[in-house]
Amino acid sequence: MQDPVIANAAGPSRRTVLQAAAVGAVGLTPALRAAVYAAGSDAPEKKEVKIGFIPLTDCASVVMASVLGIDQKYGVKIIPTKEASWAGVRDKLVNGELDMAHVLWGLIYGVHMGVSGPKKDMAILMNLNHNGQAITLSKKLADKGAVDAASLAKLMATDKREYTFAQTFPTGTHAMWLYYWLASAGINPMKDAKVITVPPPQMVANMRVGNMDGYCVGEPWNHRAIIDGIGITAATTQDIWKDHPEKALGTTAEFVKKYPNTARAVTAAIIEAGKWIDAGLQNKLKMAETVADKSYVNTSVDAINQRILGRYQDGMGKTWDDPNHMKFYNDGAATFPYLTDGMWFLTQHKRWGLLKEHPDYLAMAKQVNQIDIYKQAATAAKASLPKSDMRTSKMIDGVVWDGKDPKKYTDSFKIKA
Repeated sequence: MQDPVIANAAGPSRRTVLQAAAVGAVGLTPALRAAVYAAGSDAPEKKEVKIGFIPLTDCASVVMASVLGIDQKYGVKIIPTKEASWAGVRDKLVNGELDMAHVLWGLIYGVHMGVSGPKKDMAILMNLNHNGQAITLSKKLADKGAVDAASLAKLMATDKREYTFAQTFPTGTHAMWLYYWLASAGINPMKDAKVITVPPPQMVANMRVGNMDGYCVGEPWNHRAIIDGIGITAATTQDIWKDHPEKALGTTAEFVKKYPNTARAVTAAIIEAGKWIDAGLQNKLKMAETVADKSYVNTSVDAINQRILGRYQDGMGKTWDDPNHMKFYNDGAATFPYLTDGMWFLTQHKRWGLLKEHPDYLAMAKQVNQIDIYKQAATAAKASLPKSDMRTSKMIDGVVWDGKDPKKYTDSFKIKA
């Protein structure tokens, strides 16, 4: 007797479905994939997935996958959960209160290496965005002539006092962009300045009361400082590294092992949401309107909608169009979890003394970055795949990173911990 699920004469035969089930449903036609899911071979093991996020513009693909119902196409329901700090995200991921999170690459690697809280095997399913963060300096510093890295270094050398800069998490992306940028101008962040940790939504309020001279954070909290008249944009992070990795979809290795189909389904849904955001002006504006809501970022739409279109101003009268603004798909490059991206964060953790010894850089990246799951999810979402799991990048100081000799690269920096 035929299985009732696939007894439709116009649909795929039982044999076709079983063959498909044997190799997995990814890459099949929607009808055949649905039949395979119904047959139970590749259905997400966990239907509801709690994904933590911090109020930042780059939580958008997670939010839109849920709001637009893209998640349901892949048999899951994403429940976005607003969190107060990256430390809170870390704790809830580690103890299982969150299934996944919109999270800093360096946080996931820090936990995996045991240098940013409890050690636990972690996983990155995909990159969520490229570019779109910035370094803000206070209006007071700008009024004294510090408007970029070189003029900041000059002021710090002549007007001697304790300078305080903020990042969002000790092993996170913003800490690494801030340190790299300062070091590119000869400032050692470990010796020449005081560095503090402040949650992203609290950056503007802390600068307003004079708690820091500058900070590195994601949008909209740089543009917000300009709107509020308390800060200027000294650099964008795409100035430091064009098309840099930023947030990741992170989880524990344990979750991926227990729920591989769920991990793949969620990844596919968020890749598709990223494609949707990048598809055109109207989509970006709808995204800005959606994530500005108090349920998500809780700010005015005008704090978000300019920079996602590449329309920048520095707070001192200069405006420009930046083609390297925040991207959520970027022809597949902005969602792919390159091994070299993970390795780079490890090189910087070693550079700044967070890691005492050189790790096996490539082995660690292969452990954390779930390349196979990503590729299966990308196939399901009809996303482009790069030719290689590694890429070459040129930084603000002219140094090229290609992942070929990470130990030599790490040891080559003159300014380090």
